[in-house]
Amino acid sequence: MITGSTLRDAFISAANSIANHRKQVDALNVFPVPDGDTGTNMSMTMGAALVELATLSDDIECGEVAQAVAQALLWGARGNSGVILSLLFRGFAKGLQGRSEMGSEEIVAALENGVESAYKAVMKPTEGTILTVARESAEKAAELWQEDPEIPPVQLWLEVVEQARKTLDETPEMLPVLKKAGVVDAGGKGYLVILEGMYAVLCGGNIVQEAQQSDYPTEIPDERNAAGEYEGEITFTYCTEFIVIKEQGKCDSAALREYLETIGDSAVVVEDDDIIKCHVHTDDPGNALQKALENGAITKIKIENMREQHASRRKDAAGTGQKPVSFPYKVVDPSQEYGFVAVAAGKGVQALFKDLGVDNVVSGGQTMNPSTDNILEAIHGTPAKTVIVLPNNKNIIMTAEQAVRLADRGVYVLPTKTIPQGLSAMLAFDPEASLADNQLAMVKAIERVGTGLITFAARDSSFDGHKIKKDEILALEDGKISFVEKDASKALLRLAKSMVKKDSTFVTLLYGEDVNSQQAEELEETLRQRLPDGVELAVISGGQPVYYYMLSVE
Repeated sequence: MITGSTLRDAFISAANSIANHRKQVDALNVFPVPDGDTGTNMSMTMGAALVELATLSDDIECGEVAQAVAQALLWGARGNSGVILSLLFRGFAKGLQGRSEMGSEEIVAALENGVESAYKAVMKPTEGTILTVARESAEKAAELWQEDPEIPPVQLWLEVVEQARKTLDETPEMLPVLKKAGVVDAGGKGYLVILEGMYAVLCGGNIVQEAQQSDYPTEIPDERNAAGEYEGEITFTYCTEFIVIKEQGKCDSAALREYLETIGDSAVVVEDDDIIKCHVHTDDPGNALQKALENGAITKIKIENMREQHASRRKDAAGTGQKPVSFPYKVVDPSQEYGFVAVAAGKGVQALFKDLGVDNVVSGGQTMNPSTDNILEAIHGTPAKTVIVLPNNKNIIMTAEQAVRLADRGVYVLPTKTIPQGLSAMLAFDPEASLADNQLAMVKAIERVGTGLITFAARDSSFDGHKIKKDEILALEDGKISFVEKDASKALLRLAKSMVKKDSTFVTLLYGEDVNSQQAEELEETLRQRLPDGVELAVISGGQPVYYYMLSVE
C-alpha cells in the first residue's frame, strides 16, 4: 500500500518533473504564435501545490494529501490545460476521500473519478488530447485490476504510465492538426510527464528534483493591483484567514458570512463541494474561528497584525524610496448592480477598458495566463452584485469559469476571445437594461467585430499549408493564420485590406510596446489613404506585448 507521505512526495516529484520539461511541452504547441503555452500553464498549476505539500507531515493520510493538492490546483489553475489538470486531480481526490493508504483499488477509483470530473466540465471534449490520454490510462488500470485484484499498486501505476505513453503516441492519428505538424498533443505529454514524476517516487526512488531555477514568474507581474490598490485607514487589526472542512449536515456558509460581517469588514466566504474559504478583517479572530467550528473542522489558519505590517512596509518603503506595498486586496461589498473585470496586458489597453467602465483589470493575456485566484481576487474587489468577466483570450475562458462557483456574488463570463471583442462588448453595455438584455447585446457586439493580429512566429512550423520560420511575421484574422510576411507594417496594411469590407464603418488600431510613435504615425497616414470613404479610424498606443498590432474592424 502507498502511504500518505509517499503520495505527498510523489506529487512534489510530479511538480518538479513538469517544471523540468516545461519548454519541451511548450514546443509541442501546434499553433506557432507566442502564447500562454501548455507546458508553462501545467507547470505553474502544479507548482501552486508545492507550498501546500511542503507543510504536510509524514503521518498524513492519502485522502488528505490528494485533497490538499486538489484545492491548491483549483485556485492556481492557469489556461485550459491547467484547468483540465486541476479537474483531473479534483476527481482523483474524491476517489481517495477518507482513505489513509492507496492500493490498486484506490488508484483505479481515483483515476476514474478524475476522468469523469474532467469530461463533465468540458462542453465538447476533443479526443486526441489530454482527456484521451487520461481516459485510456484510467481504463487500462481498471482492466488490469479486474483481471487481477492482487496486482501491486506500483506495478499498476507503471502500467498506467505505459498506457499514457502509448495513447500519447497515437494522438496524431486522432487529430489531423497534430499529424500535419508532426507532433503529439502537448497537454497529453504534460500529463505523461506528471505521471512519470509520480512513478519515480512510488516505485521506491527519490523525488525528481527541479533541474534549475524556474525562468518564469510564479505570479503575473502587476502593472497595477488586479483588484485595485487599497491604502487607507485600518479599522480592524487582524487579517484572519482560514479554511473550514465542511461537515455534512452542519454547514451554513451564509450564516457564517453574516456573523463575520458583524465582527469586522472585508468578509469573504466562498465554498466548493468540500471546503469553505474565509477571510475577514476583525479585532476578534478567536470569535471568528469559534463560529467557523460550527460548520466543521478548521485548517490553514493565518492571522496577521495589519497595523504592524503597515508600519513595517512604510518603514521599508521609506528606506528604498519605493511606494509601499498595499495590504491584501480589499473585499468590496456589492453597492451597485453591475461591475466588470477584464483581463488585458499593456497600459494603453488597460486604460481603454477602465475608460469604458471596467472596475478591475487583471494583468494577463498571451504568454501570461492569470490563475483562478487572480481573477477571483478581482471579482471580490468589484463593488457589484453581478460581475461580468471578459477573459479576452480563449485560453483564459475556462479559468474564469472556474471562479464563478467560488465567488461570493453573481458572476457571468462573457466568452470574449480577443481584446477587440472585449472592447466592443463594453461599448454595447447599457446600465439601464436587464442582465439578459445586456448579455444578448454584448454577444451580438462580439459577433460584429473582426480581429486582426500581427505577431511573430515563436518556432518553425507547418500550419494550414503555411511553411513558417521562427521570427517571421504572422498575420492572423479571427484566430486563423492568414499569411506570412517579413515586415510587420506591410503585414498590417495587407491584413487591413483583406478585413475591411464595403459595409465596414469603424477601424481601431492598437499598436504594441515594440512599435514607436513615429512608426505608428506613418502607418496611420498610409492606412487612412487606403481605407474606403466613410470608414472611421482610431489609432491608439495599446502598449501590449507579443502583438505588434491589434486591428479591430466593425
